[in-house]
Amino acid sequence: MRCLKVAFGMEDDERLIDAHYGDSEFFAIYEVCEDGSVKLLEKRPNKARDFEEHDEGHGDPRKFKAVVSQLLDVDVLAAFRMGPNFLRIRDKTNKVAFFTRTRDLKLALQRVIENFDDLWEQVQAKKAEKPPIEE
Repeated sequence: MRCLKVAFGMEDDERLIDAHYGDSEFFAIYEVCEDGSVKLLEKRPNKARDFEEHDEGHGDPRKFKAVVSQLLDVDVLAAFRMGPNFLRIRDKTNKVAFFTRTRDLKLALQRVIENFDDLWEQVQAKKAEKPPIEE
Protein backbone atom coordinates (compact mmCIF):
# COMPACT_ATOMS: atom_id res chain seq x y z
CA MET A 1 0.00 0.00 0.00
CA ARG A 2 1.23 3.48 -0.85
CA CYS A 3 1.81 5.74 2.14
CA LEU A 4 3.25 9.22 2.57
CA LYS A 5 5.07 10.64 5.55
CA VAL A 6 3.67 14.12 6.20
CA ALA A 7 4.99 16.78 8.61
CA PHE A 8 2.47 19.37 9.80
CA GLY A 9 3.86 22.60 11.29
CA MET A 10 1.98 22.90 14.57
CA GLU A 11 1.11 25.62 17.10
CA ASP A 12 -0.44 23.12 19.53
CA ASP A 13 -1.95 19.63 19.41
CA GLU A 14 -4.96 20.66 17.33
CA ARG A 15 -3.95 23.69 15.24
CA LEU A 16 -1.39 24.33 12.55
CA ILE A 17 0.71 27.42 13.13
CA ASP A 18 -0.50 30.72 11.67
CA ALA A 19 3.06 31.82 10.97
CA HIS A 20 6.00 30.59 8.94
CA TYR A 21 6.60 26.84 8.90
CA GLY A 22 10.03 27.29 10.46
CA ASP A 23 8.43 28.96 13.48
CA SER A 24 6.29 25.91 14.33
CA GLU A 25 6.33 24.78 17.96
CA PHE A 26 6.74 21.20 16.72
CA PHE A 27 6.11 19.02 13.70
CA ALA A 28 3.37 16.41 13.89
CA ILE A 29 4.62 13.56 11.71
CA TYR A 30 1.86 11.37 10.25
CA GLU A 31 1.76 8.39 7.98
CA VAL A 32 -1.11 8.92 5.53
CA CYS A 33 -1.99 5.98 3.27
CA GLU A 34 -3.97 5.72 0.06
CA ASP A 35 -6.80 3.85 1.82
CA GLY A 36 -7.40 6.93 4.01
CA SER A 37 -5.75 5.52 7.11
CA VAL A 38 -3.80 7.98 9.24
CA LYS A 39 -1.30 7.25 11.99
CA LEU A 40 0.54 9.74 14.22
CA LEU A 41 4.18 8.64 14.20
CA GLU A 42 5.66 11.34 16.43
CA LYS A 43 5.64 14.91 17.61
CA ARG A 44 9.08 16.18 16.65
CA PRO A 45 10.35 19.34 18.40
CA ASN A 46 11.35 22.12 16.03
CA LYS A 47 15.01 22.68 16.87
CA ALA A 48 15.21 25.55 14.37
CA ARG A 49 12.38 27.52 15.97
CA ASP A 50 14.68 29.88 17.86
CA PHE A 51 17.21 30.08 15.04
CA GLU A 52 18.40 33.66 14.86
CA GLU A 53 17.81 35.03 11.38
CA HIS A 54 20.34 37.66 10.43
CA ASP A 55 20.36 40.45 7.87
CA GLU A 56 17.88 38.83 5.55
CA GLY A 57 15.11 38.65 8.15
CA HIS A 58 12.53 35.99 7.26
CA GLY A 59 13.63 33.54 4.64
CA ASP A 60 17.19 33.08 5.90
CA PRO A 61 18.67 30.18 3.88
CA ARG A 62 20.41 28.86 7.01
CA LYS A 63 17.09 28.57 8.84
CA PHE A 64 15.65 26.82 5.77
CA LYS A 65 18.43 24.21 5.96
CA ALA A 66 17.98 23.87 9.73
CA VAL A 67 14.26 23.15 9.29
CA VAL A 68 14.54 20.78 6.33
CA SER A 69 17.46 18.87 7.90
CA GLN A 70 15.09 17.88 10.74
CA LEU A 71 12.62 16.47 8.22
CA LEU A 72 14.81 14.48 5.81
CA ASP A 73 12.69 11.35 6.35
CA VAL A 74 9.44 13.16 5.44
CA ASP A 75 7.81 13.34 1.99
CA VAL A 76 5.38 16.25 2.39
CA LEU A 77 5.66 19.46 4.41
CA ALA A 78 2.09 20.54 5.20
CA ALA A 79 1.34 24.04 6.40
CA PHE A 80 -1.43 26.58 6.71
CA ARG A 81 1.00 29.10 5.23
CA MET A 82 4.69 29.33 4.47
CA GLY A 83 7.10 32.19 4.27
CA PRO A 84 9.80 33.06 1.78
CA ASN A 85 11.47 29.69 2.15
CA PHE A 86 8.56 28.03 0.34
CA LEU A 87 10.33 28.57 -2.98
CA ARG A 88 13.50 27.03 -1.55
CA ILE A 89 11.55 23.97 -0.40
CA ARG A 90 9.98 23.63 -3.84
CA ASP A 91 13.15 24.30 -5.82
CA LYS A 92 16.00 22.94 -3.69
CA THR A 93 14.66 19.85 -1.94
CA ASN A 94 12.94 16.60 -2.75
CA LYS A 95 10.07 17.62 -0.45
CA VAL A 96 6.57 18.52 -1.59
CA ALA A 97 5.00 21.57 0.07
CA PHE A 98 1.25 21.30 0.64
CA PHE A 99 -0.94 24.19 1.74
CA THR A 100 -3.80 22.93 3.90
CA ARG A 101 -5.83 26.18 3.78
CA THR A 102 -6.99 25.36 7.29
CA ARG A 103 -5.40 25.46 10.74
CA ASP A 104 -7.57 22.58 12.01
CA LEU A 105 -5.39 19.44 12.10
CA LYS A 106 -8.27 17.01 11.49
CA LEU A 107 -9.41 18.93 8.44
CA ALA A 108 -5.80 19.31 7.23
CA LEU A 109 -5.36 15.52 7.43
CA GLN A 110 -8.58 15.08 5.45
CA ARG A 111 -7.24 17.41 2.75
CA VAL A 112 -4.05 15.35 2.48
CA ILE A 113 -6.18 12.22 2.05
CA GLU A 114 -8.32 13.95 -0.60
CA ASN A 115 -5.17 14.97 -2.51
CA PHE A 116 -3.26 11.72 -1.93
CA ASP A 117 -2.84 10.68 -5.58
CA ASP A 118 -1.60 14.10 -6.66
CA LEU A 119 0.77 14.34 -3.68
CA TRP A 120 2.06 10.81 -4.36
CA GLU A 121 2.86 11.73 -7.98
CA GLN A 122 4.63 14.93 -6.91
CA VAL A 123 6.70 13.07 -4.31
CA GLN A 124 7.76 10.40 -6.83
CA ALA A 125 8.78 13.07 -9.35
CA LYS A 126 10.76 14.99 -6.71
CA LYS A 127 12.59 11.89 -5.51
CA ALA A 128 13.60 11.10 -9.09
CA GLU A 129 15.07 14.54 -9.73
CA LYS A 130 16.57 16.01 -6.54
CA PRO A 131 18.71 15.15 -3.52
CA PRO A 132 17.17 15.85 -0.08
CA ILE A 133 18.74 19.34 0.08
CA GLU A 134 20.75 21.12 -2.61
CA GLU A 135 23.36 23.69 -1.71
